[in-house]
Amino acid sequence: MAWALLVSIFLLSVTIFYKTLRFYKSISTTIRASWLFVFLFVSIFSQAQSSINTFLKPSDTLNKPRRTGVYVGESVALGATLIGLNQLWYKDYPKSNFHFINDNNQWLQMDKLGHMYSTYHLGRVGAEMLQWSGASQKEKLIYGSTLGLGFLTVVEVFDGFSEEWGASSGDIIANVSGTALYVSQELLWNEQRIIPKFSFHQTKFASQRPETLGTSLNEQILKDYNGQTYWLSFNVHSFTKDSFTPKWLNVAIGYGGEGMLYGKDAEAIENGIIQNPYRQFYLSLDIDLTKITTKYHFLKTLFSVFNTIKIPAPTLQYDEYNGLKAHFIYF
Repeated sequence: MAWALLVSIFLLSVTIFYKTLRFYKSISTTIRASWLFVFLFVSIFSQAQSSINTFLKPSDTLNKPRRTGVYVGESVALGATLIGLNQLWYKDYPKSNFHFINDNNQWLQMDKLGHMYSTYHLGRVGAEMLQWSGASQKEKLIYGSTLGLGFLTVVEVFDGFSEEWGASSGDIIANVSGTALYVSQELLWNEQRIIPKFSFHQTKFASQRPETLGTSLNEQILKDYNGQTYWLSFNVHSFTKDSFTPKWLNVAIGYGGEGMLYGKDAEAIENGIIQNPYRQFYLSLDIDLTKITTKYHFLKTLFSVFNTIKIPAPTLQYDEYNGLKAHFIYF
């Protein structure tokens, strides 16, 4: 459909050009040249799309070069990320003996949900890449779905040896929970019926403490827990198996928090701030993009990538300060 839109725009431009052009004798030649360009453009784009489609199509049987590429690619990417993280972040802080800290009562546990969300989706990517290579279900679950858990466990070890931070039992539990959510669904249903998702909106709190909650939008998405919402999105058709419910329709339960400038109230008081953090609960509609039928594997890949994000939709919100509140569109 993308190439059809481009062709339409091109033809409209050509039409306007014809109306302003006064050299009528050359119009027929220009038309033929334009149609030749369109034909060549569509042919080249179609061939490229076909090649991409063939490449992205999962293998029916084990494709050893693909599987080798997956393992090597993941190892290089994750290894480089960990080395970079150590050099850019941990290197500037003093080392210590490995130790734990208890940060489970900070930020209304929003950071723990972020850990669960991250390990789930990193594991899902690892499993889907091995599925693309034609690897067995057992290999996919053992070596693919544990990708996120392995990566964030190493990060936790870095924290444990840093004097500035420390390993967190809450983080570890959240990491394991994300992986367990993926693996358990594959074992129970051989599909993902419940998907963790994320949404974000900017808040007034970031400007009050930008050094911690972020100055730019990119930083705020990662740091401002007041604007984050984590969801569990349930695919209705997967549970009901009826014939009238759209296969892509989901119902999502969300959790968020607001009123946080510091991780703990005591820390806020030490800095002369009185904060009133409170929890928010949401109920909304959503779409499982992976359930949308298409024969194009490129689109399937895009749908899989963006299925990590909650679709903006009408939403009910409840919290102890505002009670029940309806949003026409919430993100």
